[in-house]
Amino acid sequence: MVRETTTGHAPYAQDLPASRGSEIRRHELAAFLRSRRERIPPEQVGLPRGRRRRTPGLRREEVAQLSAVGVTWYTWLEQARDIQVSEQVLDALARTLLLDSSERAHLFQLAGAVDPSPAATCPTITPALRQMLAQLEPVPACIQNSRYDILAYNRTYGRLMGNLDAVPPQDRNCMILVYTNDEWRRSIVLLEETMRLMAAKLRASMAGHLGEPAWKMLIKRLTAESEEFREAWERYEVVGARSKTKQFLNAYVGLLTLDHTDLWLTPDVGARMVTYAPADEESRERLEQLHAFALTAEAEAEAA
Repeated sequence: MVRETTTGHAPYAQDLPASRGSEIRRHELAAFLRSRRERIPPEQVGLPRGRRRRTPGLRREEVAQLSAVGVTWYTWLEQARDIQVSEQVLDALARTLLLDSSERAHLFQLAGAVDPSPAATCPTITPALRQMLAQLEPVPACIQNSRYDILAYNRTYGRLMGNLDAVPPQDRNCMILVYTNDEWRRSIVLLEETMRLMAAKLRASMAGHLGEPAWKMLIKRLTAESEEFREAWERYEVVGARSKTKQFLNAYVGLLTLDHTDLWLTPDVGARMVTYAPADEESRERLEQLHAFALTAEAEAEAA
């Protein structure tokens, strides 16, 4: 089976006058934010409960602090004031409030904004591409764009560096995973070299996407969440795409030595199929074991 990073968007009534429809959206957005804020216990986001807490869930000022926005501004948002909300702020609120993919889509729809995350905006993965990913098994393979968003992947790739199925769709980005996800970081043998090279590739690719919201959101998030990324980004190194042999310490089958190859899907340097062919017989056998493990885990999950 091939996994694809997609989300659905629920329809919303459009038959009201513009001003009335906008007012209803603001009130719906305010109510939605309040409901999600009140369901999160402070301990879940690393905050102390304290003795004098009367508010169920998080306080407004706590949401504002965690999302790096002003308290007054966030209060206005929950009061349904007529204010502009950027995609970056909506992304921060979605992560602070621990929204799932459907809730995130609802948030952006209520705000009248387009979600630039890969989960919402990935290009169509055609049946032919899905078939290619599946038939490459047990070779790990995925489709990425130049921003390192993982748009689709086969079973073996999903288990190469942990369990990608367990990662929220909006977090399925190789930059985010290599800098912030413990499973991925433990799986990469030459982690420091890999992080520096990926940051240099990202900067080179970003030259063609300056000012695009999704790119700005990615850099802002990585800068906020990873000191290692900040240090690598500030070096201002650039490097083009290139194939190389990589090693992974897989949690299920052990050490894998794999040849990384990019297969470009468009004339420009954009979407690509990334494959990891075994570099030796031992890695070939271990990939077959990993594929068998992925099949078993998938069958057990479906049965449950």
